[in-house]
Amino acid sequence: MADTGGEGGTACVAAPGQDIPMAPSGDPFTQVGAVADAVLYEGYLLYPYRRSSAKNRVRWQFGVLLPRTWVEADGPVAEGVSGSADSWYQRTECLVRAAPDAVLRVRVRYLQLQRKQVEAPGEDGRYQPVESLRGDDGTAHLSFDEAVPYEVDLAWPLAELLRGPRTAEVSAPPAVDTEELGAGRVVRRREHVRAHTTVAAEELADGLYRLCVRTENAGEAPDARAPRAEVLRRALLAAHTLLAGEGLEFVSQTDPPAALRGRARGCRSAFTFPVLGGPAGESADGATGPVLLSAPIILPDHPQVAPESPGDLHDAAEIDEILTLRTMLLTDEEKAEARATDPRAARILDRVDTMPPEVLANLHGAIRSLAPAAEKASEARPAWWQEGGDAGLSPTTDTVNVDGVPLGTGSRVRLNPRLRGADAQDMFLVGRTAEVAAVFHDVDGSVHLAVTVDDDPAAELHGWYGRFHYFRPDELEPLGDGTEPRP
Repeated sequence: MADTGGEGGTACVAAPGQDIPMAPSGDPFTQVGAVADAVLYEGYLLYPYRRSSAKNRVRWQFGVLLPRTWVEADGPVAEGVSGSADSWYQRTECLVRAAPDAVLRVRVRYLQLQRKQVEAPGEDGRYQPVESLRGDDGTAHLSFDEAVPYEVDLAWPLAELLRGPRTAEVSAPPAVDTEELGAGRVVRRREHVRAHTTVAAEELADGLYRLCVRTENAGEAPDARAPRAEVLRRALLAAHTLLAGEGLEFVSQTDPPAALRGRARGCRSAFTFPVLGGPAGESADGATGPVLLSAPIILPDHPQVAPESPGDLHDAAEIDEILTLRTMLLTDEEKAEARATDPRAARILDRVDTMPPEVLANLHGAIRSLAPAAEKASEARPAWWQEGGDAGLSPTTDTVNVDGVPLGTGSRVRLNPRLRGADAQDMFLVGRTAEVAAVFHDVDGSVHLAVTVDDDPAAELHGWYGRFHYFRPDELEPLGDGTEPRP
């Protein structure tokens, strides 16, 4: 029987002509492994983990790098740090302090789509695709899209990168695996994902450098107007990058040392957000670290998976206790469908069904620190998150010009979300009218307007809670009836 475990593959590449040894301490990325895996599988399969669930019919929402011809069929993409927008590339720019003999290590990771097709013999003896099949042992199997992890390790001396950009292939090869079931078979197919990563370095000051790591989908879409589900077969899914090395230390992009704030603002990442990895406090100023995680999900510096979490639920932003209790309450029929949907779903159910009471009890909550809440909030949030904390920013009074009209709190607009890369829920709001609640300046310098939608019976409640829909200025059309912001 062929290997059907879906473990994916790895590759290791060094600069041409260079013999780069493994890091002295082994794998330098071990300390961020749990968080990186959570990024890799975030949204892979959502509760209730069944194929029939509507939310599991629209998948792969973060770090999706598709063929350029398909992405730009309606025009060039608009850059931003959000990895939830489809693109054909990711770019990470960051600052690093390094010794002259430093070696940079880059690990590019992503999922490769794998089509699981159940087949049964027809009347002519030839195998025909079917939606479901029960094996001789009684186990049910459903046709479904899986994904397997793939990663490539790259390494270059810093001196080599300073002489010019270096490019390496990070493609995932095609494969076909067949699993015989007696009554039929399961065929898993992966198409060739063509991609490459380019790394460049620039010296800014003595011992200070700016790195640029850019990963691109180098493949072609057979049809620029093909459905997204078809093009995903040639895409990098949940793509993210890890950086480490010997003789170097990365500078925080979200909270850099005061002397480097201007330099940090000059770093422009696209469709990804770089943060320091590993435990906090390893450097004297707390603003540098030996590992960088650049993810399509916005994270804080030094992110960690809660130690109480017993395993991956593919909903890393949710609460383990709630998801575990809900999973326990699935009916036997629902659990059977989830197990037939995907092997990872089956493992989740196995873990939940056999979870000891003391492990479940640990999920109920934990106190991380007894420091006063106000003190911790002031330490954890930059001033611009607080109204009045930055004299130059005020979400309730700021305005932004759209078609020559200043839009701010109270302005009336019509919603025109982008056709490509927009949140799926936003697509239901095309043409609806709304009222601007605030103007927000993002960490990457872009602007988003928070709005409440007209005719929404819960609009007042959403406003009270601060739950808004967010749109870019070019997705809004000023209306002629009272577009002036409130004084």
